Amino acid sequence: MSLLDEIGKIAGEIGAGLKESKGVYTLECVVAERKGWLSRKKLVYRAKFSIDEANKELRFTEMLKESGWGLSSGDAGQSPGFGFKKETYKQGLGPREGTIEEQSRLFGENYQYAFEWGKIRKAVEEKAQALGYKFSYHLTGLGL
Repeated sequence: MSLLDEIGKIAGEIGAGLKESKGVYTLECVVAERKGWLSRKKLVYRAKFSIDEANKELRFTEMLKESGWGLSSGDAGQSPGFGFKKETYKQGLGPREGTIEEQSRLFGENYQYAFEWGKIRKAVEEKAQALGYKFSYHLTGLGL
């Protein structure tokens, strides 16, 4: 079985989608979602990787992204009253460990789900090494 097939199995086990674009693969899954009246926030784990067959190397990066949209009720610095607001932002560079509760504090939210980033990264790293590939972690966007 190929390295990509093994990573596809890991993605399937956590309910993540796996896509490819120009030799870069993206593994993405929704970690938590908060819905309100005419608003929604979503926390997404995204890992990107490329496989260099010539050098037998897997280059890997990951991030946590929160996005939201919906009605606001007169945010400071904006017009008074109700308005529509859409936001997308991301937090942090580099490997992250721990549960979603620890990470979500960085966003100021209280999600009620557990998700361990380190397990995904470790599983991918172990599969790569078992198949003779070097695993290298890169900051977001570097080396891919």
